Amino acid sequence: MKVDCFYNDDSIVGLKQIPTNSVHAIISDIPYGIDYDDWDVLHSNNNKALGGASVAQSKNRLFKRRGKPLNGWSEADKLRPIEYQNWVSSWASEWKRVIKPGGSVFVFAGRQLSHRVIVAFEDAGFTFKDMLSWERDKAPHRAQRLSKIYERRGDTANKEKWSGWRVANLRPVFEPILWFQKPYKTGGTLASNVLETGVGAWNENALIKWNKNKDSLNQSNIIKVDVFAEDRGYHATQKPLNLMKLLIELVTVEEQVVLDPFAGSATTLIAAKQLNRKYIGYEKDSDIYKIGINRLKHLIL
Repeated sequence: MKVDCFYNDDSIVGLKQIPTNSVHAIISDIPYGIDYDDWDVLHSNNNKALGGASVAQSKNRLFKRRGKPLNGWSEADKLRPIEYQNWVSSWASEWKRVIKPGGSVFVFAGRQLSHRVIVAFEDAGFTFKDMLSWERDKAPHRAQRLSKIYERRGDTANKEKWSGWRVANLRPVFEPILWFQKPYKTGGTLASNVLETGVGAWNENALIKWNKNKDSLNQSNIIKVDVFAEDRGYHATQKPLNLMKLLIELVTVEEQVVLDPFAGSATTLIAAKQLNRKYIGYEKDSDIYKIGINRLKHLIL
């Protein structure tokens, strides 16, 4: 198996070349299926408004693109959750095949459809171990005031009545990280599995080292890391390098293999390299792949 490789390929196809039980951990920020960008539209879409922008959106630096409302535009839109789950199911079994027994999988999944990811992974044979809470340093947000909507309509009575009320969601400071584990030998123990495969336990020192949450010394599953300027600008949904380092050191040791099937701008791969782990990554979007491969080429260790 070749390691320290980043492929401009669809991982759903590419992973078939990886041997069974050969990867120590999988860490990936998968598409959330919430229409964030073209690469995130994973359902049957027949509405031309998706991806467009209103005049107000074109003037806003945070919300340039029109997504579908949670309630949908049609009955077909209500199929998005199950279509997303089916998409995850199309590759989850392959993830289970390549990872070692007892190996950990960390999946960044949006709040809206994370439950569908959990079901798909459980159906594929994984154990759902935990949901980590990553506390973001910034969270773009725009929930309209209901009173402003009524004010534009000239409805003075309801403007006053609904003062202080908003539509849309709360500020999304929390982001879930789903933690799965490949089952180990039936009747065996995790302690024995660690000796056999090198994985299965987690390293509390990684939490102390990287987690800035005040409860990190108490092994909290609420995570906050230092974020730097370099953690922005390469990808629309880029995750902090220190966050990936925390997850890598939490479940692997040096020289083990970390896989990222949706590697984007290669943050997971960079973290693995800096921590003396081997890496394998896939990114099928050529433009995003070029950014990632350039970051790896200019990596200073």
